[in-house]
Amino acid sequence: MLKGIPALVSPELLKILCEMGHGDEIVIGDGNFPAASCAQRLIRCDGLGVPEILDAVLQLFPLDTYVDSPVALMATTKNDPTPEIWATYQDIVNKHNGETAMSQVERFEFYERTKKAYAVIATSEKALYANIILKKGVI
Repeated sequence: MLKGIPALVSPELLKILCEMGHGDEIVIGDGNFPAASCAQRLIRCDGLGVPEILDAVLQLFPLDTYVDSPVALMATTKNDPTPEIWATYQDIVNKHNGETAMSQVERFEFYERTKKAYAVIATSEKALYANIILKKGVI
């Protein structure tokens, strides 16, 4: 047991977060995201939603302050409405990092960026367009 580590962070996820270096990216995917086919390293967080994982990860993970937007969301398509969950993400990110810009990435570009990411966390999140990329910073 360790002190100060959120209970949602498994030993496998903790190891991945420790291995990552400045500029590496990690993707937290919703339940519909093709995590297994895109991931170099896959961490399963079945039964959990993206907001809970995002909050737990950001307690341990510094965001990159040397880029305009260390957080990227999968952009909506076909005039779909802005997902309500994005406001939740913004609140969580700001809580841990202060005011932080979040950009949007076109769906297929998001998949390609995911293939280059250090790791992908697969969740059971039911919200649509609930995928998020985090770029690691320095401590």
